Amino acid sequence: MSLKSCFGAALVAVAFLASPAAAQEAEKTLYFYNWTDYYPVDLLKKFESETGIKVILDGFDSNDTLLAKLQSGGTSYDVIVPSDYVIPGLIKDGLIKKIDTHSMSNYVHMKDAFKNPDFDPKHEYSAPYLWGVTGLAYDSAQVEGGKVEASWKEYFEPRADLVGKVAALDTASDEILAASLYLGIPQCTESNDDAAKILKLLQDQKDKLKLYSSDSTVDRMASGEVAMYHVWNGATARATAQRSSIRFLYPKEGTPMFRDNFAVPANAPHPENAKIFINWMMAPENAAAVSNAIAYANAIKSDEFLNEQWRNMEAINMPAEYSDRLVPTQDCSPKARELRDRIWTRLKG
Repeated sequence: MSLKSCFGAALVAVAFLASPAAAQEAEKTLYFYNWTDYYPVDLLKKFESETGIKVILDGFDSNDTLLAKLQSGGTSYDVIVPSDYVIPGLIKDGLIKKIDTHSMSNYVHMKDAFKNPDFDPKHEYSAPYLWGVTGLAYDSAQVEGGKVEASWKEYFEPRADLVGKVAALDTASDEILAASLYLGIPQCTESNDDAAKILKLLQDQKDKLKLYSSDSTVDRMASGEVAMYHVWNGATARATAQRSSIRFLYPKEGTPMFRDNFAVPANAPHPENAKIFINWMMAPENAAAVSNAIAYANAIKSDEFLNEQWRNMEAINMPAEYSDRLVPTQDCSPKARELRDRIWTRLKG
């Protein structure tokens, strides 16, 4: 996907001729609210130079934080990055506006597999940003025989040579979902019996873990501090670039998948600038620049622009035969979320 540097500026010029868009475009500003460390700053400089629109970037650490910001109405952003399962609720509650992504010029570069998603079937409210999975990373140099089975069993019931060398993410949603998949329990269960089974599995595993941590995952793997990590594929890829013995597994019982997207809040102060940015990000070379920088796959036909190390790494380019293992994250009911919170409190208390 290519985008002439004059394209964004041309759109800005056209906006100045129209009303009321002229007042919005006059500021040439874009307030961008994204996950922390989830966008290369250098690419923002490129966008600014090509469009004349200055970007002010702010970060959040969870979908809950993002939702709280939007619901409070206290802060106005132009572009946000919600995960897939959050979007239907944002649409229902009127917190994001229609942007008709399908009508943007660079929409033609989107991979067919990402068109017509269940959470926004016509791409009226969102555009794809990055996607990835949480699976298992392990250091083949620290495992007897150099291989482990692609199963959550290796994680929840670690073999003797891995006991005390396994790390877990310190997030209830990730750990409980993985346990649910291993036990064959629905990820949004409201059953107390299911909750008891999940809690027992996590409690039995707890003493065999080295730590719970969602921070410094790349450094812990790259340094060899841990031999196995329940972690994101992008973090695994960056660690593998430093320690070649690291491998990534897509567990056969199910591998949680996340799809992060661009959207525009209902009260965005510069919605036309937001559309320019989103269209610009669907240019193949720009989408690839993000993937190259932070090692997560994108939904754009950009493979020709990807660094060779990512094209050849299973953690980033998942083999097609594993596609049936992907499990989209669901937006659970309040009762299911409350049950999850109780499990986590008991486990960590």
